[in-house]
Amino acid sequence: MFNPTAPVNEQLALYSDLFMLIAALVYAAAFILFTIDMATASATIRRLEADLAAQRGQVRTAPAHETVGVAVGGSTAVGASDSDTARPAAAEPGVDADDDLVDEDMDYTGGGRRPVANVAVAVLAVGWALHAFAVVARGLAASRVPWGNLYEFMTTGALVITTVYLLFLFRKDLRFVGTFVTGLVVAMMCAATMGFPTPVGHLQPPLQSPWLVIHVSIAVLASSLFALTAAMSVLQLLQDRAEKRAAAGERSWAFLRLVPAAQGLENWSYRLNAIAFVMWTFTVIAGAIWAEAAWGRYWNWDTKEVWSFVIWVVYAAYLHARATRGWTGARAAWLSIVGFLCIVFNYTIVNTYFPGLHSYAGLPG
Repeated sequence: MFNPTAPVNEQLALYSDLFMLIAALVYAAAFILFTIDMATASATIRRLEADLAAQRGQVRTAPAHETVGVAVGGSTAVGASDSDTARPAAAEPGVDADDDLVDEDMDYTGGGRRPVANVAVAVLAVGWALHAFAVVARGLAASRVPWGNLYEFMTTGALVITTVYLLFLFRKDLRFVGTFVTGLVVAMMCAATMGFPTPVGHLQPPLQSPWLVIHVSIAVLASSLFALTAAMSVLQLLQDRAEKRAAAGERSWAFLRLVPAAQGLENWSYRLNAIAFVMWTFTVIAGAIWAEAAWGRYWNWDTKEVWSFVIWVVYAAYLHARATRGWTGARAAWLSIVGFLCIVFNYTIVNTYFPGLHSYAGLPG
């Protein structure tokens, strides 16, 4: 796991830096494509509405002897008359502008054909492959896990965020949040490569512990889920405002018709935040155990420890407020966003400018 006596493979380290840069450029291309998909939402909406209208037309023009009526609760009533269930295609009024094109389970009612977004996902997958090679190569070059300093933490974190997003795409259509996710990944890659460049090297003695693998890896995964929920919370606020404008008869951004309802986004954010909160709780506990092994005390009131606890408190307050139904809607979304901003502050400002037991040249602990 750790071999502090092994020489650094400089050639492999150079390949890692090169592929990291290429991956950042590919991610930037994916971000541009997702943004184009967002900007051309009107054309996408027209296609979805046409698909939905066609589906409705096929149902309503079915032969009389094949027609069944749908009873309340989802059961079917056989033998309904033509006048009750069938309507000629010419009478099809089309799709109302207020019809939902995506439900709360993130399934598109019209099939969801979005070629630009599909290309963006493919480009993102290519960037992920390049990025994964760069992270693995850096670990092999240093003969240790590749998250021993702030540069490595941010690049590995960006890889995990991309991995989680791509895995979710296999189950749910999250293309609507692609612009936000890829934008965050690009920002993290730029910050790592330009703001915190760190040559490949061995870890300082306090970090040469199996707890680095356990503590930091879970922290990275939890932070990645928090990043995804923060993006969904931002969209929830936008969608909530759009729904209020629609209720008042005002027009809003067309792209938001491709986004689930604010309540659906809130529900999914809550579920993911609950999972990430359990991981963050484990991170704090593991960090305390590691602190006792390294410094002789479970809690030292170090700046990093305090802010890790602050993050835990913010998300605990979010889950409690949301579960008691006292804080829902925009207030819950803002709490989720504030929690993620605390994470960003913890891993950038605290690591860089606040002296403490975790100050190993910007190394996370």
